[in-house]
Amino acid sequence: MMRISGLYAITPEQPDTALLLSQVRAALIGGARMVQYRSKSMDAALQHEQASELLELCHAFEVPLIVNDSLRLADLSGADGVHLGRDDGSLRQARIVLGSEKVIGVSCYDNLELAMQAEAEGADYVAFGSFFPSTTKPGAVTAPLSLLNEAKTRLSVPVVAIGGINMENAASLIAAGADSIALITGLFDAPDIQIAAQQYSQLFSHAPMTGQMLH
Repeated sequence: MMRISGLYAITPEQPDTALLLSQVRAALIGGARMVQYRSKSMDAALQHEQASELLELCHAFEVPLIVNDSLRLADLSGADGVHLGRDDGSLRQARIVLGSEKVIGVSCYDNLELAMQAEAEGADYVAFGSFFPSTTKPGAVTAPLSLLNEAKTRLSVPVVAIGGINMENAASLIAAGADSIALITGLFDAPDIQIAAQQYSQLFSHAPMTGQMLH
């Protein structure tokens, strides 16, 4: 079992694998507790190379690597799980392919009913957002902070907050009930990724323990 809580680092689009590994290493040293490999533009061979090398790096820190969107890449690379968006196939299919031990997360946007359905179908965590304007997804739906509190009363799986998170607003999400905060720009565009990761991680040490055990 592992606890889904704390800083969830989502990788930027980075064709330079050595640089990507260096960036993620800094985030891990700083305290990231989960890493998601997100690549929308690279070719399949490079995606497989990067996912495989990131998996080795993450396991050296005893941190799970989740693959964004692609069930095929998650399976081929041996990643610890997959994160599914609205158009990424069914949770049931992902569970059949990956097996019972892998992690499956589901994007639920601003929709609590969708999250409840995902939990019923066996999701290991759900993600809500965007809570703030996001440069990665400028047209994303906006989720209210109140959704986190409501989700914590209705769901038993861990809740991840995403979208436009930075040092100015991260604490408000944790206070509202987020078990984990997921960042791309707010972490990897920081002048010092390791220090930024430490600062985000420290926010959880000042909050009530909200992370939930994942079987």
